[in-house]
Amino acid sequence: METYGKILLIAMPAFLVLVLFEKWWGWRKGFDTVRNMDMISSLSSGITNVTKSVLEITIAIGIYPFMLQYLALTHIENTILVYILTFIIIDFNGYWVHRWSHEVNLFWNLHVIHHSSEEYNLACALRQSISAFFNMFTVLLLPAALLGIPEQVIATVAPLQLFAQFWYHTRHINKMGFLEKIIVTPSHHRVHHAVNPEYMDKNLSQIFIIWDKLFGTFQEELKEVPPVYGISRPAKTWNPIKINFQHLWLMIKDAWRTNNWVDKFTLWFRRTGYRPADVAAKYPVYKIEDVYHFEKYDTRTSPAFTAWAWVQLTLLLLSISYLFGNIAYINSIDGSYIYWYGAFVFLTVYALTELMDRNSNAMIWEVLRCGLGCWFLYQQGDWFGAGFWLANLKIILTAYFIISLLTTLYFTLKHKKEDSTSFAT
Repeated sequence: METYGKILLIAMPAFLVLVLFEKWWGWRKGFDTVRNMDMISSLSSGITNVTKSVLEITIAIGIYPFMLQYLALTHIENTILVYILTFIIIDFNGYWVHRWSHEVNLFWNLHVIHHSSEEYNLACALRQSISAFFNMFTVLLLPAALLGIPEQVIATVAPLQLFAQFWYHTRHINKMGFLEKIIVTPSHHRVHHAVNPEYMDKNLSQIFIIWDKLFGTFQEELKEVPPVYGISRPAKTWNPIKINFQHLWLMIKDAWRTNNWVDKFTLWFRRTGYRPADVAAKYPVYKIEDVYHFEKYDTRTSPAFTAWAWVQLTLLLLSISYLFGNIAYINSIDGSYIYWYGAFVFLTVYALTELMDRNSNAMIWEVLRCGLGCWFLYQQGDWFGAGFWLANLKIILTAYFIISLLTTLYFTLKHKKEDSTSFAT
């Protein structure tokens, strides 16, 4: 928990700088691929994912230590060659986990957030799942266990393999010559994120493109077929927490509503997108039919609101940076504090993105968020020990929560008035 938090203290600023650099580069070149609300939604999704991961809100199926103990045919030392071999094994594992996430209805819910942006940029790489509470795919590490690869090698290489998937989420890098035959490139992954029929469920490799070529899922990016990004059933929200559970909620409703008892129990493991015929006919769900003629999700905004959204996101980033850098200390004060802190982070993301969606219930979530923050200040007389570093922090944060409540109320009323005027017109 603490180690991963410290790794993220380095990784998060690096990712943020690259995301902002891509925004600036696109503006400079006249090819801006980053919309403000979409970027904030993506960064918010990344925040929820890393918070969940650092707090270890996952029931990991600890099968690898078991396999290592009872199935290892040999034991090998921690050499450079072992790390390279482990990287290849994890990448092979990643290909199949990724493929199943695209092909199995239930598993798609764990991955849909990553494809939910209708743009393609570095920020969308940060859209990662919070809906996975069981890590069952470690069984695919059987080859590593048979070779006796130590558990700590897996723990070291896995984050590196994950972070190495960030850079190719961009439209500013064209085809890369001979590297196209070896590694996953931006061109390959643009195909993967596209909803064009020619590109769906292709290029599932994570680092080495060889897996797609071996298992028949490779597709080259075609000049005559420009990729269109997103998911065929658009999320139509900036709220990453909602997006994480939309598909699961649809499956639950379908299982309840269908009169076909076989479908009730099997739709979860059917091909992704499968819906019982009787339910699909009675409760249709919008699906993009023509990828070149549909309206991207967008919401009416203003320079003032955009600035406020960035202020809230910046303060949230500072808040989780403090959490990640002081997990051990916060945990020593009270073991439950880090989970309450995590709840505050999730409430902040929910309240902000609901306001971005122009939903009037954003005010309710903001009241809950600020109420929880003020309760922390009252109960602790501090903010998880941060008062040691900044005098009068309690007064500063109290003032911030009041300002945040009033600003959210202002924008909620403003949006409601604008929307009612537009509707009347």
